[in-house]
Amino acid sequence: MTEQELLKLKEIIGEPQKVTIIMHKSPDGDAIGSSLGLFHFLKRFGHTVTVLSPNVYPDFLKWMPGAKDIITYDKKPAEALAAIKSADLIACLDFNGLKRIDELGPAVAKSKAVKLVVDHHPQPEQFADLMFHSVSASSTGELIFDLIEKLGEKKKINKSIANCLYAGIMTDTGGFRFSSTSTHTHYVVAELMEKGAEITKVYELVNDANREIRLRLTGFALLEKMKIFPEYSTGFIALTLSELERFDYKDGDTEGLVNQPLSVKGVGFSALFTEKEDGMIRISFRSKHKFDVNKFARAHFGGGGHVNAAGGISDLSMDETIIKFLGLLSTYKAELKGK
Repeated sequence: MTEQELLKLKEIIGEPQKVTIIMHKSPDGDAIGSSLGLFHFLKRFGHTVTVLSPNVYPDFLKWMPGAKDIITYDKKPAEALAAIKSADLIACLDFNGLKRIDELGPAVAKSKAVKLVVDHHPQPEQFADLMFHSVSASSTGELIFDLIEKLGEKKKINKSIANCLYAGIMTDTGGFRFSSTSTHTHYVVAELMEKGAEITKVYELVNDANREIRLRLTGFALLEKMKIFPEYSTGFIALTLSELERFDYKDGDTEGLVNQPLSVKGVGFSALFTEKEDGMIRISFRSKHKFDVNKFARAHFGGGGHVNAAGGISDLSMDETIIKFLGLLSTYKAELKGK
């Protein structure tokens, strides 16, 4: 963001505005945490702030202050669209392409409001007036802190803001173990702790609030469904709709499951395939080191994301999708084996 753009944003938030914050579909901890962190920050200026999610989000993220005020488009479409139409400023957080917000995308594109993007995903679309973007950032939560600091308003960060931003950073860095974690990330966390972030409490609220049956789904997935291919340094888990229903699946129950094959010695590439009610196969990809799952997802499964974390989708059956995936591994064998 240029100095001129920063001054424009300062001018905008200097007077009470109608602000609508939007996160990506199937939001994760970073999307929710950064959005609610910005929500509480802007409320301190006296703005009227509405937070939108395209669809429902996991129960283990609903503890965050302000979560009860989030409007989900799939439950209240008219209210969500009205919030976009009436906005003076639309803040798009943790995504950089309008297709990531499904039906809300055309409404945002049509809006006359000033549009701000805060995001760390590569290859952003140019639909916003203001962009605070860095692929080197660990998370959008980290970027929201940086933006607040650049605005000269760090003093306005309170416990609610600190807890939300910390939750976003913690989850998007995999508990600070992913390569995106930097010295600056730890600086930001230290500053949030100074502002009241309750790191032990946040960890427990995110990770130690499982339903028993969710853990049993994890056990089933690891015992019965995880496949490892040492010759390609690859592992995957595939869960059909009937298998998910057997374990009373709720949104978020497979969160983090894609990382499990990566804990197997010698595995550097992992995928999670989950069948949805509409028959589509949702795919999550993770990798270690230099294998670029963003490029892989974009090239073969209509998706994208980061170098080491991306997603995609398939309109083939589960079996056909897995056959396609396995067929691609030989093409990438040299990269997967680090040769």
